[in-house]
Amino acid sequence: EKLPDDFQTAGADVNYSGAWGHERQGAAWLNALAFVFLCAVSFLTAPLKAEAADQAFDPWKLQWVDPWATSSQAEVVESRVSRSTIPTLGDAGFWPLLRAMSMYEQIQEWGGWEPIPQGEKIEKGMRDARLALIRKRLVATGDLAASGGDPNIYDESVFDAVRRFQSRHGLTPDGIIGARTLAAMNVPVETRIKQLAVNLKRLNEQSASLGRRYVFVNIAGQEVEAVSDGRVELRRRVIVGKTDRQTPEYESKITFIAFNPYWNVPQSIAKKDIIPKARRDPGYLKRMGIRVLSDYGPNPRELNPYNVDWSSASAERLRLRQDPSRRNSLGTVKIHFPNPHAVYLHDTPSKSLFGRNARAYSSGCVRVDKVHDLVAWLLKETDGWDRRKVDSTVASGNRMDVALGEPVPVYLLYLTAWVSADGVVNFRDDIYSLDKRVRTTSLTQ
Repeated sequence: EKLPDDFQTAGADVNYSGAWGHERQGAAWLNALAFVFLCAVSFLTAPLKAEAADQAFDPWKLQWVDPWATSSQAEVVESRVSRSTIPTLGDAGFWPLLRAMSMYEQIQEWGGWEPIPQGEKIEKGMRDARLALIRKRLVATGDLAASGGDPNIYDESVFDAVRRFQSRHGLTPDGIIGARTLAAMNVPVETRIKQLAVNLKRLNEQSASLGRRYVFVNIAGQEVEAVSDGRVELRRRVIVGKTDRQTPEYESKITFIAFNPYWNVPQSIAKKDIIPKARRDPGYLKRMGIRVLSDYGPNPRELNPYNVDWSSASAERLRLRQDPSRRNSLGTVKIHFPNPHAVYLHDTPSKSLFGRNARAYSSGCVRVDKVHDLVAWLLKETDGWDRRKVDSTVASGNRMDVALGEPVPVYLLYLTAWVSADGVVNFRDDIYSLDKRVRTTSLTQ
């Protein structure tokens, strides 16, 4: 049994089962969860409460941080991807996200946070009247431990907290408080609760059995995980589809790896991108190693691009195929899984885009950073294959398709919120505007 299309988890004692068969008892169950959660808050803040026993509980004054975090101080994420071995899918992702939603509801009960006016960017060492509000905003979600000093000075502790906030919201963690950072800070707590609920439902609707080994692509989070026996053994950045060429949500099984592949240009890309260039300069095709073939049959004729009328409708029916080379759009490997969308995971000759925080640049397929690591992981249970053979096969330049000894499930899922293993709640922009299509209510109404 799945969560209903418009589930409510407050104000009604409703039983529902998760994707892994866990029975959850409506408001009563969540009240118990909230009690446990507040006990955790009490434990973390006990020394402070002892000193302020005569004062009413005030989240703005107590030095509390995320009760699910492993440290009582704000931590800055320095690595390009998390080093955690805890997977995002399954129970390991579902229950922390549910706890996070409960905590954000508690923040809402405490009054949430005030909007911060836009204005000039703020850099470390500057004085700005908005910093008092920024400090409160960061304290509210545990990015900053409350401290003394001039509230209008951008000091080192606030700088580190801003970087932590930026990291978990998919922003460049440079500590500069600009328009995008302020926009993320100004998202109301009610909106964040809704976002958590939407993603909780997505996780709940996942397969009950993910498989002993599987690959998970977080489309909105723009990362890939390779999981074996409940542990993430590899995590890499990915580039996903642009807003007008979205990477689809889909479940399948990876069946083979294509080394030094041809790229058979999809007709949609040929029409939108390649043919307009060929119309202006047919020599572009030769420079890029793209052959023009008469049809999609088994024995097509190769055509001279200079003899094709690229302005005619018939040009759109021609088959364009790029030879294996360093310029090949698929790079050196393609990871194939059956699907009706003609998408796959692959290498890319354009490595620089992996360094960006927002990485929605592809035409729908998923480009993987350091993809040979993932290929070696996929083939390590296939007889005769190890990382050395992967590298030598790539270096040979020879075309080769290698079937996996056992197909590996792959899950392409669009998550705009999740909790990482260190207890940090992550949010990402809803780049495809899909969250609003999910019918669900937050825990409070």
